[in-house]
Amino acid sequence: MLIIGIAGGTGSGKTTVVNKIIASLPQGEVAVLPQDSYYKDSGHVPVEERCKINFDEPAAIEWSLLVEHLSRLKQGATIEMPTYSYLTCTRQEETVTVHPRDVVIVEGILVLTDPTLRDMMDVKVFVDADPDDRLIRVISRDCIERGRTPQMVIDRYQDVLKPMHCQYIEPSKRFADLIVPQGGNNTVAIGLLTDYIEGRLHKKTNLC
Repeated sequence: MLIIGIAGGTGSGKTTVVNKIIASLPQGEVAVLPQDSYYKDSGHVPVEERCKINFDEPAAIEWSLLVEHLSRLKQGATIEMPTYSYLTCTRQEETVTVHPRDVVIVEGILVLTDPTLRDMMDVKVFVDADPDDRLIRVISRDCIERGRTPQMVIDRYQDVLKPMHCQYIEPSKRFADLIVPQGGNNTVAIGLLTDYIEGRLHKKTNLC
């Protein structure tokens, strides 16, 4: 099993990179564990207080469960991945069944900040993008998908996203084996990454 960690700031194009990797490989060969599925459950927190929770710091993630699930996949077991609602800020009752695959991608803004998780990765990738481009994508996404107004997004960016990016996400870039500038638009870097993955898989097949 090849475990790939893909990190980067909010709106940097991580999902685009992941989707292009999946599209380049045979169907059913890749499993994805989004960091966002492992937010700690805030169901016990009063609704009016949930909006104050900082979801952009490592303490918001249940790393132990993510590490456990990744370990079980590596051992050949199937897992039930949690799901999380951005609208209610709570973990949902529904889970997603994830089977072991030749390639497992762990994706999220903070996945290179946890040393235990980082040590489990065979390849560590940081998707980089201009701050202005990231902000534009975040405004578009949050207004459409998460019911926020542009001003709400801008305020959150200034108060939370930018400080947390500088404190946690940007420094984690130093752990990356590959930095992908220009996000999902960098076809050369994505091509190099997919070629490497295919080479590793081909080598494994030959050894078998």
